Amino acid sequence: MEPVTHLMTGAVLARAGFNRKAAYATLAMTLAAEAPDLDTLWSFKGPVAAFQHHRGWTHTLLGLPLEAAVVVAVVWLIHRWRMKRSSGKPPAAPVCWWLLYGFCIIALLSHLLLDWTNNYGIRPFFPFNPRWYEGSIVFIFEPVIFGVLLIALVAPALFGLVSSEVGARKPIFRGRGWAIAALIAIVALWGWRIVERQDATQLAQAEDYGAPVMRVFATPYPVNPFRWNVIIETPAFYQLATVDTLSNTVTTSKESDIFYKPATTLATLVAKRTWLGEVYLDWSSFPLVTETGTSYEGLTTVTFRDLRFMYDTLFLKGREDPPLSGKVVLNPDHRVVRMEMDGHVQH
Repeated sequence: MEPVTHLMTGAVLARAGFNRKAAYATLAMTLAAEAPDLDTLWSFKGPVAAFQHHRGWTHTLLGLPLEAAVVVAVVWLIHRWRMKRSSGKPPAAPVCWWLLYGFCIIALLSHLLLDWTNNYGIRPFFPFNPRWYEGSIVFIFEPVIFGVLLIALVAPALFGLVSSEVGARKPIFRGRGWAIAALIAIVALWGWRIVERQDATQLAQAEDYGAPVMRVFATPYPVNPFRWNVIIETPAFYQLATVDTLSNTVTTSKESDIFYKPATTLATLVAKRTWLGEVYLDWSSFPLVTETGTSYEGLTTVTFRDLRFMYDTLFLKGREDPPLSGKVVLNPDHRVVRMEMDGHVQH
């Protein structure tokens, strides 16, 4: 998921009752809920390095205890600064560092769970198990979840303003009911989408594509739980389809929705053995590696795309410019001249 949803999830989790048990619970859980995305700092090493380490060890169960310790250390420093500034005034809830550490673990787990729900995937058991797992039930930015979390955070403040106008006593902790309701609503949405995804997969599986079906994979559209982009793999080609589980329809286009599996050439073989190629093929579930032509200078370009992201939504143009695409440019001697990820050159 995108960062703001992670941050709001941490804050809502804290408001569900954890903030009553230990001081700084809201701060710590909000920071911890986004902490795994610190792996984006690898972008300073270039786009291929960033891609290789994105959702790496910071998104593993092995990395969570260390990340929780780092977050608690940061909060401890803030606590020390606050106590000096406020002349030792204690916070509303008791200070309990070991309890705060446990709360951070919960917030970190929420990050892994949210990232699992989209189609990019995570490797929670790395390095013992390098397999990627993806739930593929919600889009990477889901407006419904975003809105539910936002309401849970904003509504208590708005109702607090109303209460203050009528002279009601301001509670120390507020918003617990809103937070619990938001979390229940998100889990219910996940359950609903799991059912719809299964229906979409079955509908696509039942169609006749003129070839035996090897695999079917459904990817979500934002907002609409009934609309799914489905990838159907056959021995010779991939068929893309749009499935509507509300009307039980499967829509395909023979002109634009069929991608034949490209033949392996010397250029694609070399490109697959490059740094970018090995990282990409380790991650991609439906890779499409194609030799796109040779320039007048004799440079050959090999393009890496993943079919899971080759569909259009309100937030991306997956057909014209699919995200998470890479390029390897080779000279006439089939040596690497340039590597790119999403148009950014690896130096």
